[in-house]
Amino acid sequence: MTGASDDSSYEVVELCAGAGGQALGLERAGFKHRLAVELDSNAFTTLQTNIPGKIEINEEEREIVQQGDVADPAVFNPEDHREVALLAGGVPCPPFTIAGKQLGANDERDLFAWAVEQVDKVRPRALMLENVRGLSLPRFSGYRQYVLDRLAEFKYVAEWRLLNACDFGVPQLRPRFVLVAMQEDDAKYFKWPEPVAKQLTVSAAIHDLMGANGWEGLEQWMKDADKIGPTIVGGSKKHGGADLGPTRAKRAWAELSVDAMGVADAPPARDAQFRTMANPAPGPKLTTEMVARIQGWLPGYEWTFTGRKTTRYRQIGNAFPPPVAEAVGSAILKALKHEGETVSRETSSHDPVYKVLRELGGYVPTSVILNRATLGNGIAELEERITQLRRDFDIDPQPMSDGSLAYKLGEFKAFIGQANHERHEKFVQNRAKIS
Repeated sequence: MTGASDDSSYEVVELCAGAGGQALGLERAGFKHRLAVELDSNAFTTLQTNIPGKIEINEEEREIVQQGDVADPAVFNPEDHREVALLAGGVPCPPFTIAGKQLGANDERDLFAWAVEQVDKVRPRALMLENVRGLSLPRFSGYRQYVLDRLAEFKYVAEWRLLNACDFGVPQLRPRFVLVAMQEDDAKYFKWPEPVAKQLTVSAAIHDLMGANGWEGLEQWMKDADKIGPTIVGGSKKHGGADLGPTRAKRAWAELSVDAMGVADAPPARDAQFRTMANPAPGPKLTTEMVARIQGWLPGYEWTFTGRKTTRYRQIGNAFPPPVAEAVGSAILKALKHEGETVSRETSSHDPVYKVLRELGGYVPTSVILNRATLGNGIAELEERITQLRRDFDIDPQPMSDGSLAYKLGEFKAFIGQANHERHEKFVQNRAKIS
């Protein structure tokens, strides 16, 4: 492994790279891409446009950006990237999204656990995975605990953190749940990035674009939109054209005098009317250029999005905001360079019931679980946690002589690379709908 002071060693392999929000942020932080893999053809074209070039792997010249299923060894072979500085990714979020079914390990799009397994094969100095806020909810406490325990088995120190994009210079809320893991020698130098001193509002970020055609209503609009925007929702191939999200999001945008029912082709004309009896819409629609700014592609974050309007919008709306990726990436790079003071980090616990079942093995009586796990609501909470765990793990109950139950923790249902996993068939069946 290259020493911490050698700048040439800071390469990144990025899985499920999307349209490049994380890619741009990590490169601005100081990482250089060794590989970026993306399934969606439109996002792949955007990545190719912005990250051209080739790299030599095993005496063979290959494109840095690759298209395909990242779990296909022909697309991504972990052995080709041993001891890379950073393994990163924005694995698909639908398995965990609050608005979805929260299928977690039972969703063919779930690659989070699979990505964690690649750590033992690649042995990167650091891992960074991001996903939606839904993964932080109690529903997935067992899933998170599995991930932490697995990384600990690989001798990595891991920690989750919920980060709001607005705390890092992005004019929207956009909470993201980020996992960072490092080898023990580097982990003690890692510190999560601090929020910016002043948050950026929607009007401050895009007023120049909104007024590009000399719109006479700009001044009033700027007052209305001088706030942090709601989370941009990119949507998926399963749904229709571009708009700014579900009903609740549309109402929130209306409070900023933005019409969220679609995306405009151009900024408002000079004499465009602003909320009249004949025009009851809350205000102008955003263009894709404006959406990109709100997603964090601010001046200085140059990037070219390819495709037609709806395609560009979805790429932008599903991206990890570059300033957030840059902030976390910079913190990781500082740790890899062993900069700053060291910090002590306590092992976090996400699901006490899972931990008891895993540590004791076999059938564990309810009384033992209650005695060893700290549960505020006793048997009721235990039953609820067992119900949630069953969604991601095989849990086998066994009656006891006193009428109570004992529970045994079985297999994790998620795809982690198994050749016979049902994910393969489901993926082939639904590939055209996955985005």
